[in-house]
Amino acid sequence: MHLIQEIYMQRCLELALKGAGWVAPNPLVGAVLVYHNRIIGEGWHERYGQAHAEVNCITSVKPEDQHLIGSSTLYVSLEPCAHFGKTPPCSRLIIDKKIPRVVIGCRDPFPAVDGKGIEQLEQAGITVVVGVLEEACRQINRRFFTFHQQQRPWVIIKWAQTANGILGLTNERLHITNAITNRLVHRWRSEEAAILVGSGTVRTDNPQLTNRLWNGPSPVRMVIDRSLQLPVSGTVFREDARTIVFNTIKTGEENHLQYQQLQPGIPIFTQINTYCYANGIQSILVEGGAQLLQHCLDAGWWDELRVITNQSMIKELGVKAPELPSVLVLDNQQLETDHILFGLNPKHEN
Repeated sequence: MHLIQEIYMQRCLELALKGAGWVAPNPLVGAVLVYHNRIIGEGWHERYGQAHAEVNCITSVKPEDQHLIGSSTLYVSLEPCAHFGKTPPCSRLIIDKKIPRVVIGCRDPFPAVDGKGIEQLEQAGITVVVGVLEEACRQINRRFFTFHQQQRPWVIIKWAQTANGILGLTNERLHITNAITNRLVHRWRSEEAAILVGSGTVRTDNPQLTNRLWNGPSPVRMVIDRSLQLPVSGTVFREDARTIVFNTIKTGEENHLQYQQLQPGIPIFTQINTYCYANGIQSILVEGGAQLLQHCLDAGWWDELRVITNQSMIKELGVKAPELPSVLVLDNQQLETDHILFGLNPKHEN
């Protein structure tokens, strides 16, 4: 029985990931409806503000199988919602459809749900099983869980370096990654709520920080420019994406730009955490430059690390990449010339 439950929950996770980049600040959720070991319905949360996974799953059941819904088991990777948000509560739909058994991957930490969906189902006489592939279900929504349980965004640090550890040049942009990796990086951007850079990167690279090479939304651009030295004619300040400028001078909106004043005496990352929590920004991809990256590492302000090394490129002069910190290695990938290390902050091991 446990193996069968895990097989269907794994399918829920596969479906949930189809919503990556589209559902935030909602969580990724997949659902499968099973009658006598036959899947009769599947669904996932596809876009923020639209139907949840359970609704799409039940809606997908073919007309000839509709009569089986009331005798089936619903598998869902996250606790069904029990409140009216952008959509009606899924717990009520499950009850109305008289589904007798629900298997849930993990509880939802969002205060408006957090056990209430499970309670409603059980009060309606539905058999509820919780905790199937729980850790995997939590992992795909680590941004969501971190945001609601720790009141801060999930922080991913990313950089690209040459084979001998050069991150960039001092006066011009250095293209390190190959075309395939470039596409992958844009996919990463589409999956995060915000992207953060320092003023040095803007000055040297004049980046767009948009998601041009992958189908998906661009992240909110965040720039640290303490003294507002950067010219607003820079590419990063264009209207093609929202831009927030952290600075020590002013707060307010001017045209399409938003300025957020930093307060003296409070660590900058604490202030960014506070801003993100207040504004529903659940994740940040930090893309540089060297000074900001090192500052993040030194402060321990990171959850995940992605380091791209072009193994065929050597640069004798340039800006050195940060020293690789102690990291819990999750994966290694090779994309032609580029090796990618995926790691987790060791503090997450326990």
